Amino acid sequence: MKFPGSVLVSLLLFAAETVTALCLSGAYRAAGDRMWQWLTLLFALLPCALVQLSLVFVHRDVSRDRPLVLLLHLLQLGPLVRCVEVFYIYFRAGRVEEPYVSITKKRQMPKDGYSEEIEKEVGQAEGKLCTHRSAFSRASVIQAFLGSAPQLTLQLYICVLQQEITAARSIFMVLSLLSIVYGALRCNILAIKIKYDDYDVSVKPAAYLCIFMWRSFEIATRVTVLVLFSSVLQIWTLPVVLLNFFGFFFYPWILFWQSKSPFPENIEKALSRVGTTIVLCLLTFLYAGINMFCWSAVQVKLNDPDLINKSQNWYRLTVYYMLRFIENAFLLLMWYIYKTDIYLYICAPLLVLQLLIGYCMAVLFMLVFYQFCHPCKKLFSSSISEGLLSCFKFLCFICKPPKSTVLTNKAEVKCENTDEAWSSSKTIDSQKGNAHQSVSSNA
Repeated sequence: MKFPGSVLVSLLLFAAETVTALCLSGAYRAAGDRMWQWLTLLFALLPCALVQLSLVFVHRDVSRDRPLVLLLHLLQLGPLVRCVEVFYIYFRAGRVEEPYVSITKKRQMPKDGYSEEIEKEVGQAEGKLCTHRSAFSRASVIQAFLGSAPQLTLQLYICVLQQEITAARSIFMVLSLLSIVYGALRCNILAIKIKYDDYDVSVKPAAYLCIFMWRSFEIATRVTVLVLFSSVLQIWTLPVVLLNFFGFFFYPWILFWQSKSPFPENIEKALSRVGTTIVLCLLTFLYAGINMFCWSAVQVKLNDPDLINKSQNWYRLTVYYMLRFIENAFLLLMWYIYKTDIYLYICAPLLVLQLLIGYCMAVLFMLVFYQFCHPCKKLFSSSISEGLLSCFKFLCFICKPPKSTVLTNKAEVKCENTDEAWSSSKTIDSQKGNAHQSVSSNA
């Protein structure tokens, strides 16, 4: 039985970030910065409430008679209670004989074109631990992109405006960045396990390292670009953020309406149609929050029973990173044009170059992960290099004018040249005739 290290890491990041946010909020209150105080509290308490809701929903605590657990969740102590429960199950496993076990069948990764199916006994303790790991993974993603990402953006924005980085603020920003990167990492692992649920997936340390570097560069550059742009063009910050957010929020719903599929009813039997709609809206809300800062490894598909698109779409990945790079470059250009005196002692061209190179480094680590370190790369119908090559060919084909149009234009030009030659020859013949007549008359 695996040690529940992911649960412990999730709890430590959650507790450290919440406590630091409360301390920093108190510091803002003492300094008289009421607006920064309330925004810091908002970005700390809102994800806390959503994390409690996620843990209660996964464990179905509402339908079970557990009033003490529900009370502790209301007191925002749900992750702590769940972590204690996880380690209680882990250390008691094997001491008491379990009444029954379940049999799971998993397929190994293909070797030489063949894949063996392996049966494995899963006891009650291991099944409960698996449920807890899954719940904490989802809670980490919620905490990262609905709390830590806005919090990191806010604190970096305050540092830029005040031109000062305090010790408490720097510690808080480091914790927030770690929380976001860890949430993105868990999102990647969740996507792999959901897409390849039939296989025994084992993620190697090299894959974890690639994902960590990829997400670190991507998120750090994205947050810095947003902060720089918002520090000089505050009026245009809200339209940029809302356009990004609502674009990703409505995208799964548009695809769902285009597919003309029936409304999903099998998410949770205890939920009514209204409850199902609320859950789907929260899911797309989280999906939009993730894509605001980085590529979402989990693609929402509302007409699928699992609500996840399990196909590997290289086109969507390519288009996302191309558009995001163009957007970051445009926002940096606007910052460079309208930068104020607070950036007087900063080499602006060098900073722009560093941020663009940082984003390119994120793309490079992503390519390395999908090409060499992905645990299920043998199951890909095409590699990342082949997929990107076909994407670029497709984009070049779109940019080229149609062949028929080119031939038509050539034909039109040829006809025009023929008409001009014909008219010029007629003019010459008429001139010759007039000259002949004039000579005859003179004679």
